[in-house]
Amino acid sequence: MSKSPDLAPPVFNRDDVNITEREELYRGFFHAERVRLCHRQFRTGEWGESLTRELVHHKEAVGVLLYDPARDELALVEQFRIGALEEKAGPWCLEVVAGMVEPGETPPEVARRELLEEAGVETVELRYIGNYLASPGGCDEKLHLYIGLCDLTDAGGIFGLAEEHEDIKVHVLPAAEVLESLYTGRWNNPAALITLQWLAMNRQSLMSEV
Repeated sequence: MSKSPDLAPPVFNRDDVNITEREELYRGFFHAERVRLCHRQFRTGEWGESLTRELVHHKEAVGVLLYDPARDELALVEQFRIGALEEKAGPWCLEVVAGMVEPGETPPEVARRELLEEAGVETVELRYIGNYLASPGGCDEKLHLYIGLCDLTDAGGIFGLAEEHEDIKVHVLPAAEVLESLYTGRWNNPAALITLQWLAMNRQSLMSEV
């Protein structure tokens, strides 16, 4: 695959941010702090005025869209999400298999661990799609995305670790029908949208490999 051109090379980097104060606000599943800083300005290249921002720290995470190119089916997981509490359709989201990177783990290792825990899938070929910052306006969470090529013949069911209060249902769905409904609001989280869009662009190529 050819390297895409750098259409907007960065003007500034981390050295162009000066942090003067950090205040811890909360430490639990997430970690939040108040940061006082200044950074260089596009208009002048000089340092701007001091400002305050709140930052939520989150471990890096991994997401995997399971796809069976022989059957042209994909698998998504459904589970309760507190952040979707006020959504019209309710707080159960259809998502890719996902999990956080623990110390000493690599993203592919996390992907394989989570696929087994959340979907019961052990044999899979992982292909890297890319990574993104989930909400850089106030959170440093980075997600690494993969397509997981596998046999979904016997997939489906209820999974998750009881000790982590996981209650996860695996849905095996026709890829064509999912992709046709991509912008209806049912797929309301970025990892699902990005991986499904990637599949829409690469589906025919993947099926031709079978």
